[in-house]
This record gives sequence, structure tokens and C-alpha cells, in this order.
Amino acid sequence: MSGRARVRLAKDLSRAIRQGHPWVFRDALEDDPGLDDGDVVELIGKDDRVLATGYYDSRSAIAVRLLAPGPLADPQAEVESRIRAALALRRERLDPARTDAFRWIHGEGDRLPGMHVDLYRDVAVVRFDGSGAPAFYADIGKRLAEAAKPLDLREVMDRQGGKRLYGPGAPSRFDVIENGLIYEVSPAHAGKGGLFLDQRENREYVGKIAAKKSVLNLFGYTGGFSMSAARGGAVSTDTVDSGKPALDVAKRNFGRNGLDLKAARFHVGDAFEFLEDALKKKRRWDIVVSDPPSFAPNEASRAKARHAYIRLHRLASAATAKGGLLCAASCSSHFRREEFLDSISAGVGTAGRRWTLEEDRGAGFDHPVLKGFPEGDYLKFAVGRVT
Repeated sequence: MSGRARVRLAKDLSRAIRQGHPWVFRDALEDDPGLDDGDVVELIGKDDRVLATGYYDSRSAIAVRLLAPGPLADPQAEVESRIRAALALRRERLDPARTDAFRWIHGEGDRLPGMHVDLYRDVAVVRFDGSGAPAFYADIGKRLAEAAKPLDLREVMDRQGGKRLYGPGAPSRFDVIENGLIYEVSPAHAGKGGLFLDQRENREYVGKIAAKKSVLNLFGYTGGFSMSAARGGAVSTDTVDSGKPALDVAKRNFGRNGLDLKAARFHVGDAFEFLEDALKKKRRWDIVVSDPPSFAPNEASRAKARHAYIRLHRLASAATAKGGLLCAASCSSHFRREEFLDSISAGVGTAGRRWTLEEDRGAGFDHPVLKGFPEGDYLKFAVGRVT
């Protein structure tokens, strides 16, 4: 006996656990164990054997987040090992002179469930899911700082709580490098801090196909896709976002990278309204990138999200020049990849066009997806030719 709390299953989840699914929902438990947030628990099946080891969340619908199948001798030592392994993988594949901002820990994908860590040069930003994670990953600021050496972290901050977890503090605004481009970031602010790290490889892809093309970047935020396209030789870029502060950063990003601002236009406004107006004016672009915020934050919103995606893809495809490329993205984990691709075809068809899939992409390698955890495959980036 380990002396740990044991939580008994009311449902047979042994197959899902063996396949690597890291969540156990509250309604799958036999009863309420009355444990505290972050308590290490052993999950017991009907045969009284330990199916997995995880930690408890007293409030979330996900009652137990699993760390490993079977018993685990020292969970906290395993956490330390996984933190270091995750960083080593990124350092092995990324040249810090070319990219110094990336997802260090991608929660379940790095077998550190309930915690995500983004590294912006020497500032780490932590996001916890639920109330169990911050209790289980105690002193995470110091642990990350120790694992990051020889890099001296200026700050580790809790994105949701807004509090400093480690370090003397960093400027509210500073620059990072991604794929050789300089970006202004503000990690302490709401949103993504100035850079959607999961789209790094897709931004570089757009840059490679943009030579001599006109590019429309919808929901463009601080201009990542537009900058990559401009560096790749695009003849013009149009960046649309509802937030003026984001577009002000985009303009500064263009300037600090020496990109031609005369060929770059920035439009503050609603992307749907922009497209409607563009179609009235018969404007078309060779490449249209559509990267909206999540339309399906939960299961209940999926039907509404489908309508929004179809409308968006109808308008975006109509604004794509004949023979051009529509690059459509979705960050909604509740909207599965097959559903998303179907929504593109439906929207394009409604516009009286055809769309042929050429690339079915996702997030960068620093956002790994477990085979037994389809919920982790949240980012879709589909590239297709419009005729």
C-alpha cells in the first residue's frame, strides 16, 4: 500500500486509460472522495488494482488528471524530470538566435496535465486548468527557474492570477524573435501576450508561399501572418483586427523588421463586416488567412460555431481570387477536425466556389498531441485552393 488516497471508478475506463487518455470526469467516480485540491490519488478499478496515478481537483468537472498508468513511486520527482525533458526537446529543435519564444510545457501533451507554460525569451507565463493544478504543481516558479538554467528567468508569472511566481520582474513590453522576425510582446497582459505561439510553423509556411501574392490576414492580431508573408515577398498585405492596440503593435512590428509599410495596410474592424464590404467593392486576394478566436468554447456551442464557421468560410472564399489559396484556422477543441473541414466545404459551396484541400496542418511541434487524447488536437490549419 502506498498510503495515498484511493479513488474508485464507477465506470470501466480501463481501455481509455491504457490508450493514454489523461482525464477522469467526476461522474465516472463511485463517490465523492472529499479530498483537497492537488492531492495525489490512485485510481482503482473494479478488480481493486491501481489503474493510474493522478492528482485531484475538488471543483472541476475533471476530477482527476492522470500522471501515469499504474502506481507512480514519486510523482513530484517525475514532474521535475518531465519539465526538464520538455525544455530539452525544444532547445534541441529550436535555434535561440532565430526563435526564443515557444510553448515550453503543453499540459497533457507533455504528460504534465493541467499546466501550460509559454517561454518568451526569459519570461515564463504559466496557465493552470482547474483548481487542482496550482496546488499540485507547488513552487512551480522556482522549479521552472531551476530547470531553465543556464538561462536566468527574469520572471515567472501566473497568466490567470496575474501574480509573480518567481523572479525580480520583467518589463511589461519587450521583444522576442520567432523564425528570425522580431515581435513585440506583453506577456503580463490579457490575451496571448502579442504572439500566438502555436501558429509559428504555419506563419512560416505562409511566408514560403506568399511570393508575388496579395495577402489578406483576418483576425490578424499583431500581424504575424502578414509579416511572414511580407518577408516572403508578398506584393501587399491587408491585416484586419477589431483591436486598434493590436494593430498598432503590428505596425511597429513591421517597422522594427524593416518591412515595407507602404505595401502593408491595417484595418480596425469586424472581420465579417470587412469581408462584406470587400465583396461589394469586388476586392480579391491571392491568399486569405482566417484565424478567428474560438467559436466553440464548450460542447453546447458547437451548433452555433458551425454556423459561424460556414458564414466565415463563405465570405473568405468569395474574397479569394480564382485559383488562390484559403488558409482557414480553428482553435476550438470542441470542434473536431472533420467537422471543421466540412464547414469549409459547406461555406465555400454556399459561395458558389470549390475548395480543394492541399495541406491539413496543426500546431507546432511544441504543442504535442497524445494519440489517446483527441481533445488535445485543438488547432486546425487547412490550406486549400479556391476555384
